[in-house]
Amino acid sequence: MKPPHFKYIAARSLDHALELKAEYGDDGRFLAGGQSLMPTLNFRLAQPAALIDINPFAARETVRSAGGGKLKIGALTRYRALERDPQTAMSLPLLSEALPHIAHPQIRNRGTIGGNLANADPASEMPAIVLALGGRLLAQSKQRGERWIAAADFFVGALTTALAPDEMLTDIELPIAAPQSGACFMEIARRRGDFALIGVACTLQLDAERRCTEAKIALCNAGEVPILAAEAGRLLAGRPIGSAEIDMAADLVQKSIDPAGSIHASKEFQRHLAGVLTRRALAEANRRAQREH
Repeated sequence: MKPPHFKYIAARSLDHALELKAEYGDDGRFLAGGQSLMPTLNFRLAQPAALIDINPFAARETVRSAGGGKLKIGALTRYRALERDPQTAMSLPLLSEALPHIAHPQIRNRGTIGGNLANADPASEMPAIVLALGGRLLAQSKQRGERWIAAADFFVGALTTALAPDEMLTDIELPIAAPQSGACFMEIARRRGDFALIGVACTLQLDAERRCTEAKIALCNAGEVPILAAEAGRLLAGRPIGSAEIDMAADLVQKSIDPAGSIHASKEFQRHLAGVLTRRALAEANRRAQREH
């Protein structure tokens, strides 16, 4: 397979990259890690007029405090850096648990968090993680400046985001895990590194009486976009979490998703997996939250 003809431009800075994106619009694609882009080029699923290489400037390849109990991750931060950064394990345990499930080490060495999120593959783990954490994403353009987009509003369709043609995703902001909180990520894949048949990410916050004050459950490969099972989360809020509550939440999750099915797993089997993983992940997140008391 060979990619179509395109013009290659190495951006010298963020401003230069935004100028080029404003010039080319949808006909210009950013090249970061290339782990999603290059296969689509080789299969001629994407045929941009220009590739804008944003690797020459590394200003967005950092993990830093954003204040207010949040971390800001530069869009060019590679998965390998997140895996090895002690802040990830201490402050973002859900992300830390999910990272080893993402593709293979060779891909994580090159792949960037921003490139993955901007690609918006509903089968990918990272969109569900950002949804479960209630994160937000920073988009920048040359003409209109900056705007923050909530994760729940960012993914609008399969491989489609709320980014405008002249915008670039530059930062991801995620809340640091609070005391008396728990998180868990689980997925089922045919082989290590494959896309998940179903993946579940959940976060729980407990109060002093061990009642759930907030619960978020997000799924990957459960629909055309990453799914936030909001109704199931609301059911858990305001009460202690036991096996009955977990069973009810898992039933709601199964009813709220519409997976596509595939040769590897039927729609019905994916729903079954979603229920099983939701029960397991919620039970483990609850156990971890209670351990923090």
